[in-house]
Amino acid sequence: MSETTVTPTTVTREDAGGVATVTLQRPGLGRAMRRELLAVVQGIAADESVRAVLLTGAGRAFCVGQDLGEHVEALRGDAATSLSVVEEEYNPLVLALAALRVPVVVGINGACAGAGLGIAMAGDLRVAAAGAKFTTAFTGIGLSSDSGLASRLVHSVGLGRATELLLLPDPFPAESALQWGLVHRVVAPEQVAGEARALAERLAGGPTAAYRAVKTVLAGAATDRLEDTLALEARLQTQLGRTADHAEAVEAFLAKRQPRFTGH
Repeated sequence: MSETTVTPTTVTREDAGGVATVTLQRPGLGRAMRRELLAVVQGIAADESVRAVLLTGAGRAFCVGQDLGEHVEALRGDAATSLSVVEEEYNPLVLALAALRVPVVVGINGACAGAGLGIAMAGDLRVAAAGAKFTTAFTGIGLSSDSGLASRLVHSVGLGRATELLLLPDPFPAESALQWGLVHRVVAPEQVAGEARALAERLAGGPTAAYRAVKTVLAGAATDRLEDTLALEARLQTQLGRTADHAEAVEAFLAKRQPRFTGH
């Protein structure tokens, strides 16, 4: 049984089997879409029935970043106000996505650019369509990066490649994104939805408390001191060792059967 909630015009959310599927209905991130997406993500964060998230796009594009038509109109009206959206809207959105306690699978069904790439990188696992085009885009319109993209690129591909991608915003294919570690799987365009959903469903059926701990450790692992990471791992491992999921997994291993995880 599934329940569908549609927010006005730009973002849809559909829940089934513990997976919340969020679909971007437009390629460009206009103000309405940014606000609606943030509201949907916040709703998921408060919903304990959600065990995994699938984020994808409708049509031939995933997300091409800022709606430039809307941006130009804003610049002509009040440039200072138009540029405040990074701090006021993009930053809260990316932080909300990254902070979700459950795994986020991103199904990149087509073009992925600018802030759209930043949003995709805020997820945990990415499945991309073969032939999909990626670009950082920002310097091509005289801007620096936003949406956390610089940080995500440095952590994913290293400083050298990140510098090249941001200074020279040339389009690159999904196959290069896979080779560089920006995406985890590349499949035929018609298989993206199924592959991404299968991953999300697998994660939804897994030990979600453990996944939450993994996300917590990874969030600081690149910059924390080794001593801090060791202390955090020890604390989380102690907590997880008392969970029903851990006890179930051990019993299932001894009984040579598949564990039944509940997230507790």
